Amino acid sequence: MKVFLYDTTLRDGNQDRKISLSLADKLQIARILDHFGFDYIEGGWPNPSNPTDEEFFQKIKEVKLKHAKIAAFGSTRRPKVLPEKDPLLQALVKSGAPVKTIFGKSWDLHVTDVIRTTLEENLDMIESSVDYLKDHSEEVIYDAEHFFDGYKANPEYALETLKAAERGRADFIVLCDTNGGTMPWELEKIVKDVKKVVSTPIGIHVHNDAGLGVCNSLFAVKSGATMVQGVVNGYGERCGNANLTTIAADLHFKMGAKFFAAKKIARLRQLSSNVDQIVNLPSDVHAPYVGDAAFAHKGGAHIDGVMKVSRSFEHIDPHEVGNDRVFVTSDQAGGSLVVEKLKAIKPGIDKKDPVVGKLLTLIKERENAGWHFDSAEASFKLLVYRHLGMVQEPFKVLGYRVIEDKTPQGVSVSQATVKLQIGDKISHQVSEGDGPVNALDAALRKALLPFFPNMAKVKLDDYKVRVLGSKVASDATVRVWTTFGDERGYWNVVGVSSNIIEASWMAFVDGLTYKILVDEKVIESAYKHIDVKPVATKAAVKEEEPAPEKAKKLSARKVRNLADITRSAKKRK
Repeated sequence: MKVFLYDTTLRDGNQDRKISLSLADKLQIARILDHFGFDYIEGGWPNPSNPTDEEFFQKIKEVKLKHAKIAAFGSTRRPKVLPEKDPLLQALVKSGAPVKTIFGKSWDLHVTDVIRTTLEENLDMIESSVDYLKDHSEEVIYDAEHFFDGYKANPEYALETLKAAERGRADFIVLCDTNGGTMPWELEKIVKDVKKVVSTPIGIHVHNDAGLGVCNSLFAVKSGATMVQGVVNGYGERCGNANLTTIAADLHFKMGAKFFAAKKIARLRQLSSNVDQIVNLPSDVHAPYVGDAAFAHKGGAHIDGVMKVSRSFEHIDPHEVGNDRVFVTSDQAGGSLVVEKLKAIKPGIDKKDPVVGKLLTLIKERENAGWHFDSAEASFKLLVYRHLGMVQEPFKVLGYRVIEDKTPQGVSVSQATVKLQIGDKISHQVSEGDGPVNALDAALRKALLPFFPNMAKVKLDDYKVRVLGSKVASDATVRVWTTFGDERGYWNVVGVSSNIIEASWMAFVDGLTYKILVDEKVIESAYKHIDVKPVATKAAVKEEEPAPEKAKKLSARKVRNLADITRSAKKRK
């Protein structure tokens, strides 16, 4: 059985109270998700009140995705409004997204008490909305909101809502446990009941309010669902969404399910870490498969057992998901993966070489101090090349200075001065900027540009600061994580210091040094997603087609046995 993975990090994940994604964040995450191999990427809800999502759907057309289909999210039409007149459906069409995903009401309580319309009108809202979007899309996915609660309250009506979506020609019907309180045995039975009456492929969308997001998603697949919707690392509103990172690993290793991203499963930890970094949240050390502690062994008996027969204390080989086993009481923590990376940089290097041992010690010291190399591959490569004496620095920093001033009018002015030695030349430049970090970045580029013209192509795409450690307020250590990009792709670097300006300077120097060394073919590129250049012309939004004749006759539609369904609901109440 083939399973499709549908990621909704950019919408449902963005509803996490600690997350607020910018347009740049969303585009970068979309590239990462596509690179990993997810089948669908839900970009957000395009409507006039959400300009970031509207712009996302225009910008993502300029990105050459390898596999994923982009989905725009919305709802069914409003009561008593024709689909072609409904502004939210029109916004979905205008987005130009090949896939449209809309939710509708499955629970009679929501129909009568929340949107306050009739049960019959709700069924018509579902069918006509799906049908209308089907004429303007490659695929339409219908999310049956609160389906499991609706089924438990009134199974006949809940099933009728699915049949309405099926009549509308939905490509997938996704059963949603929106409140996240359904038990696995309940969910399994209900999915099987649905499969008996609905021929359209079924999907699952679960929230984690009872801590069962992953479990219920797997039970749904076991019961016949062929699409799983979720969020990388389980971000989301309230207790979060089903964790798609864990689900992908479980589907592959525990259930033997076939899905496109399975071929990239060895990059699972990197996927998790990269997305954590972009949303600016600390990684969960206890996260299954990908956390730092997922394969950490501290007890002596455990360590002894793992060293003799690894599967005696590990359910899978950690390297299969890009993680590593850690012996908390030994010097071997995190070593094997690093050695493999070293071999890629310098083939034939012996892991017993004292230089390798010193490098591993240095890397661990840096990691303990707050450096995070999993999501900053360029910084890792620079550290290794420098330690092994494989590079000559393209420039030497003689000094830098940042001045903050405020005019009599109360306007803050930031000015940075940078002095570099490049060969036998001195480059001494001054720049102003919107804040000290921006001024410093501008002055450094200005000093390098006459000697390295490709600096003109480099952009600072992302800049994030995270406070580390247990120190308080202004005394705390900070990690600055930056993303630089050019026409070929992007790369990540990191700087750590108790001084935010110094941490920023470290990241800027390494980011631009890396670019120079890659251009000079001194360092093998660690660029990510090279094929992200804009396409020649933007994809045009299709002209709206005339509304189907049947959409004008909504009031004429009737649902068989509706009176019996309504009476059944009243009895349960």
